[in-house]
Amino acid sequence: MTYAARIFHHSKKLRHTHYVTQKDHAIFVRWFTNYARPSADKLDDISRSSQLGFGPGGKHGISKLSSEGCVSPSHLSVNPRMMSTLRMDKRNAFWTARGVHSPGIGMVYKSQQQTSSRGFSTSGLPPHQEIGMPSLSPTMTEGNIARWLKKEGDKVAPGEVLCEVETDKATVEMECMEEGYLAKIVCGDGASGIKVGEVIAITVEEEADAVKFKDYSPSTSDAAPSTEAPSAPTPPKKEVSEVPASSPEPKVSKPSQPSPAGDRIFASPLARKFAEDHNVSLSNVKGTGPDGRIVKADIEDYLASGVKEVSLPLKVDTTTTSSAIDYTDIPHTQIRKVTASRLLQSKQTIPHYYLTVDTRVDKLMELRGKLNSLQEASGGKRISVNDLVIKAAALALKKVPQCNSSWTNDSIRQYHNVNINVAVQTENGLYVPVIKDADKKGLSKIGDEVKHLAQKAKENSLKPEDYEGGTFTVSNLGGPFGIKQFCAIINPPQSGILAVGSAEKRVIPGAGPELYDFASFMTVTLSCDHRVIDGAIGAEWLKAFKGYIENPESMLL
Repeated sequence: MTYAARIFHHSKKLRHTHYVTQKDHAIFVRWFTNYARPSADKLDDISRSSQLGFGPGGKHGISKLSSEGCVSPSHLSVNPRMMSTLRMDKRNAFWTARGVHSPGIGMVYKSQQQTSSRGFSTSGLPPHQEIGMPSLSPTMTEGNIARWLKKEGDKVAPGEVLCEVETDKATVEMECMEEGYLAKIVCGDGASGIKVGEVIAITVEEEADAVKFKDYSPSTSDAAPSTEAPSAPTPPKKEVSEVPASSPEPKVSKPSQPSPAGDRIFASPLARKFAEDHNVSLSNVKGTGPDGRIVKADIEDYLASGVKEVSLPLKVDTTTTSSAIDYTDIPHTQIRKVTASRLLQSKQTIPHYYLTVDTRVDKLMELRGKLNSLQEASGGKRISVNDLVIKAAALALKKVPQCNSSWTNDSIRQYHNVNINVAVQTENGLYVPVIKDADKKGLSKIGDEVKHLAQKAKENSLKPEDYEGGTFTVSNLGGPFGIKQFCAIINPPQSGILAVGSAEKRVIPGAGPELYDFASFMTVTLSCDHRVIDGAIGAEWLKAFKGYIENPESMLL
């Protein structure tokens, strides 16, 4: 009965927890160094000036929140191996927490006023805030630092740009969340491969505290979890080394024992492959498996024992053989990595099929000539064939909305907006900026946006809103490269992409017998996701697209 009464008592308190999300618009989370775990007394001092009402600290040094508007988790324990993942709100320029797991946690609730609880480091460092690599796009897992716009010791204010981050799709400016001083830049200009959530800078509130972080390295705080993490599994390693005692054996006596046992050496296929990769002779390894069979752990113990005499000369041989081949390793850019992973995912998970049709473009070329003459007379920019193709594709999607959809686990999502991504090749890689509501825009507007976004893509200055939200993609290799026909890979989560080839003149039958005529035809291929677009639906879309191309005046109605 006592336990039941306690459960009922606490359940009544938990009924009020939903007021936290109703009253507070956002929750900010900071994480501090591994040693920055404030004591209960210091957190109580901080909480007295707060409107949130921090209660007495728990056994792990994390202050409890009072029942006035917040939950009081007295049994929270913080796992030092976990890391916080943050994402920046582009419009409001502050960090929002997606998943919060960190060595030391301070909470700030955005209510009437923002009150922060700082951690006090037992290693002598003043209160500080670690800024992590943000997640600036849905597909971003790591990023690069293009350049820092602030230097160590500079004062920073909310809304000021700290640095430029190269994401998987573009270069984005990272803004400061609150006022302070940039104490330490952990990852400098050009740093690459920084995982989301990894510390890139340190900020402090007082200018005098910035100098104390001159020799600061995240390895002292962030490596502490990593050094502590292996310390837990070290007993199994010691047990393995103590029970078989295999580390000293390969050096002296053990290599000679398998050879007199017989000509055949028994080893698992994994052990043979592992030994081959590390240039280890199986005759020098003592097997600890059943009946003396060599397993992968035996090879690892042999390598850990320090026997490297066999591998060194073999490495010299590989360099001499490879020196005959002249090559250059070009590092992967972020856009190249993402393009590779997404296209691989597309080909492996999306059931592609392809529909090809020839469209006669004589009337289209004639209309384009008339429109360009009007554009030149009014001082506007010329309209390209690709602009007309984008407009025709958008109108066809409006006419056959089943193709303007994507696959989800629970349903087929059909979009009401027609947003066309346009493939643009640059020196850095392939970009796909989006023309939003292309069905509602005129040819001149579409042409201006395509040229503007293509220039931004070449300058690597696209913003997330410039490439997110597309529902269909057009890839044109005909006009600039003269490719007659090709099959494009679907850009997930979309379900279709149109590959446009070049126009060529062909001989066609004339009006009468023994008469012939000349006409220009353009070949297009539609790649479809068979989970979303059936063959008949894809054919219906191509029929509508062909109708707009061969009768371009209908696009102007």
